[in-house]
Amino acid sequence: MSSGRILIVEDEPDIRNMISYRLRRVGYHTVDVESGEDGLARMEKESFDLVVLDVMLPGINGLQACQRIKMDPGFANVAIIIVSARGAEDDIVKGLELGADDYVTKPFSPKVLLARIDAVLRRRSVTSDTDGPVTVGPFEIRPDLQQISVGGNEVELTQSEFRLFHALLQGQGRVLTRSQLVQALHEGRTNVTARSIDVQVVGLRRKLGRWGSWIKTVRGIGYRLMDD
Repeated sequence: MSSGRILIVEDEPDIRNMISYRLRRVGYHTVDVESGEDGLARMEKESFDLVVLDVMLPGINGLQACQRIKMDPGFANVAIIIVSARGAEDDIVKGLELGADDYVTKPFSPKVLLARIDAVLRRRSVTSDTDGPVTVGPFEIRPDLQQISVGGNEVELTQSEFRLFHALLQGQGRVLTRSQLVQALHEGRTNVTARSIDVQVVGLRRKLGRWGSWIKTVRGIGYRLMDD
């Protein structure tokens, strides 16, 4: 059985009730609201682990709500999964760049949504202490020393490759767009482009060997680090 508190912000009753029913069946506690304003108000009063957030809402839309949540330090540990009928590449990129951990397009399979929720919360439970070592699967990363070990063996990476991998690790399984990765690598340099991100990923995968497949390509959008 799963555990955790999930806020569902969805104005369509049938979809809202279906999501709530499915989540409660596997052990999640849910709170259901039908507007962005109501969702933000509940978050001020109660603690949640994750928000399932529709985009097309009355009043404050889902993207505006997502931005407000991510800008509030008090909600730093709250994950967001956007669910929307808007499935165009630009819509997905915008949602992810605003800080959503995942983006699920309607219509969707309830099993797929549950799997996405489980995956996001599982990765959110990974401690990302920037001073000490962080272990995820076969990877151990030492941000203070800029070192990465895979399967117990240290891997020599360039500074750019290290920063790229560290950004993906801190993403905790969510998709990072190419523009987000450009920002992570930039640090005042002018030669970091979306194309150079793709080149860095190719080199990083090669150096990671068989574990390079953990870096997943999300076509047209960017990359995420996921258990293979």
